[in-house]
Amino acid sequence: MKDEDMCDVHCIHQDSVREVRSLMLDDETFNSLSDNFKVLSDPTRLKILYALMLKEICVCDLAAVLEMTDSAVSHQLRLLRNRNLVKFRKKGKMAYYSISDHKIVDMLKMETEISD
Repeated sequence: MKDEDMCDVHCIHQDSVREVRSLMLDDETFNSLSDNFKVLSDPTRLKILYALMLKEICVCDLAAVLEMTDSAVSHQLRLLRNRNLVKFRKKGKMAYYSISDHKIVDMLKMETEISD
């Protein structure tokens, strides 16, 4: 049985192989990308990022928006912060979160077709 997605003959084009190998990222970069995509694969974390894309917001307000407990939101924010996707600042006793990596905003806009 023939696989339609494969070449009909096995032939390696050395020039192509060399060119693509020279442009490939290192394993550490691919591992980091993979970890980011794992973090982004959770719908709750995507909701948090989407909300933060719209406005810097405190944990309490974010929990109210998502109808979750403060501690549940805080846990998710910690995961996003560990990947440097969000940042926070303290103002008195309040913790405000915002997007720290604006490539995430670009990705969310592209995927949801939102314009500024």
